[in-house]
Amino acid sequence: MVVGGSIGVCCLAAVLTIPAVLDARDGRVAAREPRGPHSSAAGATRLLATADANGSRPLGRVFVARGEKVPDPPPGIPGLPNPGEVFVSPRLHDLLGAEPGVGKLLPGRERGLIGPAGLAHPDELYAYIGMRPDQLHGGSPVAGFGVRWAPSPVVEPSTLDILRFTLAGVVLLPLAVFLSVCARLSAATRLRRLAALRLLGLSVKGVGRVNAAETVVAALFGAVLGLAEYWLANQIIGRIGLPGLKWYVGDGDLTVTTVAVCLVGAPVLAWFAARAGAAKAAANPLAVRRSGVAGTPRAWGVLLLVAGMGIVVGYCVLGVLDRPPRDTALSSLLMPAAVVMVGIGLVLTLPVLSHRLSRRVAGATSSLPLGLAMRRNEVEPGSALRVASGLVLLVFAASLAQGVLVELDQVSRPNTVQQDYRIPLDGIGAADVTALTLLPGVKGSVTEQRSWFDGNLDEPPPEISATVATCAQLARMVTATTGCVDGKVMRLTDERVPSGPERIGEVFPFRFWQGSRRTTVDVTVPQREVRFRAHDLSAVDSDILVPPSMVPRKARPDNATLLLTSAPDPAVVRGVLDGIGAVAPTAAVDLVGTNVEGMQQIAVVKALLGAGMVLGLVIGVAAYLVSVTDRAVERRAQVTALSLLGARPRTLRVVQCVQVVSPLAVGLLLALVAGKLTESGYLITGGGAVFWDGAGVPLLLFSAAGVVVVAAIGALPLVGRRVDPELIGRD
Repeated sequence: MVVGGSIGVCCLAAVLTIPAVLDARDGRVAAREPRGPHSSAAGATRLLATADANGSRPLGRVFVARGEKVPDPPPGIPGLPNPGEVFVSPRLHDLLGAEPGVGKLLPGRERGLIGPAGLAHPDELYAYIGMRPDQLHGGSPVAGFGVRWAPSPVVEPSTLDILRFTLAGVVLLPLAVFLSVCARLSAATRLRRLAALRLLGLSVKGVGRVNAAETVVAALFGAVLGLAEYWLANQIIGRIGLPGLKWYVGDGDLTVTTVAVCLVGAPVLAWFAARAGAAKAAANPLAVRRSGVAGTPRAWGVLLLVAGMGIVVGYCVLGVLDRPPRDTALSSLLMPAAVVMVGIGLVLTLPVLSHRLSRRVAGATSSLPLGLAMRRNEVEPGSALRVASGLVLLVFAASLAQGVLVELDQVSRPNTVQQDYRIPLDGIGAADVTALTLLPGVKGSVTEQRSWFDGNLDEPPPEISATVATCAQLARMVTATTGCVDGKVMRLTDERVPSGPERIGEVFPFRFWQGSRRTTVDVTVPQREVRFRAHDLSAVDSDILVPPSMVPRKARPDNATLLLTSAPDPAVVRGVLDGIGAVAPTAAVDLVGTNVEGMQQIAVVKALLGAGMVLGLVIGVAAYLVSVTDRAVERRAQVTALSLLGARPRTLRVVQCVQVVSPLAVGLLLALVAGKLTESGYLITGGGAVFWDGAGVPLLLFSAAGVVVVAAIGALPLVGRRVDPELIGRD
């Protein structure tokens, strides 16, 4: 009980600390935010903050021009940098050594590193750059640093609420079941002992107090051990971090609230579980001592499952009819309530299903092992709750977590078949351009160029844009093309966009650079056209298609942009962005139609949900191992009796395996169906475009099948080869 309780408390402390980690990160960002002066800004220090990117990682730069009034520096640096001085974060310092090209973004010499107090997380790319007042254009006066709230929290409040609710389903609900299981270890042996105390004259309240006292003491020791386990885990994982989420070890330190909840919550839960467990022995001790047959489990838990699934199915019907609910306030109440009712209903329905299924199978089968297993599950239906509930809840919560990720992905990314990138080619050499087109994940590339005009003219003439590409290159960038001919200049017409003014016969010059020499190519807008259909939020938006053969050899286009395309999968997009950052670290990348901050937020949410799933898996596996081992210990007397009656060890192993697998398989199947329906209901009420997500079904099916196989294999060694006949006498 102490060891099992410590695992549960360690997981509980981890979940309770997640908000503190996020708050500490936001607090450091808020502490470095500049404050404007309340009075005249004359002579004030000016500051300009920019948000760039190095690949898929944000790069924050703060340009500082010291004035007559110099405020106290932000946290993490000893003083504001003088002109030509730069303070960089440790990770940016390492990046400068690996990619010297990033130094172009940081004019000046490195004066020192930014301390942890001035950084959101250890891997942040951040710099303070000192400049002269005449060099800084567009800066704002600053009187000091530090605001109450971070302007861009690491996780938006609405998303954080969803995350908390999901983690509660993924971790806290299985955790409550696990702690209850730990509080009732050796339940059969303990009930016989408590029944003996009752028969010796101890009162009903006394029996309850004895059971509660020893359980609470064990839970308290387990809570202390669990807090120590969490401290050790934080020291290790805090230095390594999670994919997409890094934090300082101090951010994950135990707070007074977390310690109080763990030291009070675990014993209180154990006390309630123990009082409930002792009620049977106190009320009817003779039935316990003589191994009386347990009554039929109550079906009131089924009502919770039916009520929750009624709400979920109702929303699914609205989704099928393409009439998603408009009342978000009502849905925000009904959907969480449905999730809770379905989760609790799944757990409480397992004994009922196990009892009914076991009775039917035992009455219909002629197999001795199957009959013995089903009769045992019929007599002891509560064992299904103890064995299968943790893993059943884990499968149910995994579907819910998948729905949360799908909804967040819709918020930050468009629902499109590909992702386009726009990269201005100013300052990028020909070799780097070739390297960008050959990056892993890039499916296609074209060059877009604006026509040239003399900037000295009083009124600029009309201009057009041209896509320099072959027909094959164009086809990889769009959905479909019609009428394209290689080697010809053609007008580009998007089938879904109304065509602009006809400029057939007009001549537009395009400028190229051959070394230091300028070359101009005149292009006449032709009659012939190529019709194409662009995907949603496409980067292709030119007027004409120019074949590469018209471009002078070894010439660099002027005022040009490189367009790349890849699959929309977030992992592919991040890989392409990282590749762009490695080839051209100073290039400005426009991720067409995609919210880069949203991608960062999704990375954090995925890391937290992944951590929650790992904790849930630990809890589920621990609950299974504890329950199965405990049942095997309790059943030693029955196994001995069957052995003395002539049952072979092979038969007993089959019986043990079927006893464990049957309620688990039924529970997992029910959890899969309920989980996917609940996920669909959640997506329908979320207001997104995706209602039905089948991407996670194969993985869930494979995981559920793997759990059943592992459970079956794990149950086989629990029937020992040597059986002690003295166990019969003890019983």
